[in-house]
Amino acid sequence: MAPDSPDQWISTFLAASAAELDAARNTQLAYGRDLKDFAAWLAHRGQSFATADRAAVETYLISCEAEGLAKATRARRLSSIRQLYRFAHGEGWRSDNPALRLTGPGATKSLPKTLTVDQVDRLLDAARTKGRSEPERLRNRALMELLYATGMRVSELVELPVAAVRGDPAMILVRGKGGKERMVPLSTPARAALQDWLKSRDAAEDRARKLGHPPARHLFPGPGAAGHLTRQHFHLMLKDIAVLAGISPAAVTPHTLRHAFATHLLAGGADLRVIQMLLGHADLATTEIYTHVLDEHLKALVLDHHPLSRK
Repeated sequence: MAPDSPDQWISTFLAASAAELDAARNTQLAYGRDLKDFAAWLAHRGQSFATADRAAVETYLISCEAEGLAKATRARRLSSIRQLYRFAHGEGWRSDNPALRLTGPGATKSLPKTLTVDQVDRLLDAARTKGRSEPERLRNRALMELLYATGMRVSELVELPVAAVRGDPAMILVRGKGGKERMVPLSTPARAALQDWLKSRDAAEDRARKLGHPPARHLFPGPGAAGHLTRQHFHLMLKDIAVLAGISPAAVTPHTLRHAFATHLLAGGADLRVIQMLLGHADLATTEIYTHVLDEHLKALVLDHHPLSRK
């Protein structure tokens, strides 16, 4: 029997997605927001998840376009609705899936924005001076060195457990999207920055323990309910570091550093499949987008190494 309220539809669907599909937390949050928006739109028109037909879903998508929402956002909203109705059909809440045969707008393939090696060097230098205290500066340096050395997603970075870096490892285990794990190597500067941060962090932990506070599980602790530094806090911190480095804050995001990691590796001759593994991409096609910035470099490789080009 179908739930009575849209909130119950959404919560049951998200719970099933987490358990059965191992959906990433950020994916679940996005689906939840999308479905709540669709539910509110339906309610305003006297409809619900149980009564909406294909025409209603189509009209909703048209209204999203009229609002000026990006293609990627509209494509994700259709995906959210389609997944919800697929689940509802399987549970017997609906006899059909009104979104099944709808074609989404498709996300625009945009080339990744990246940074030069010089710009990254300036960001890393600026991170050493960003902070009101020495422990804060050590933390910020470790965050930046670790992000650029590994190409981690910002959520992976802030959620990293402290146990992952104990013992000065040459490689660390990262838990990525959908709970998939991968090993990523650490550069010498990143390992040095981590060791300096761990000494400061452990000293603060010892003081907190004497006051009766439980030990923090994450490498970069935070005061919030999650127990770690938030993505939003890191994003704002990165903007400040960009200003200190003399780079436009609009050009620097956590994802830009991830792109720089991949682009610089590729420019240095790294194999595309190795980069795919390090980034945690499920599909090599996702990684191949980085080759656009290296057209001249790759052309030179062919001209220099292809046997026919030497004649």
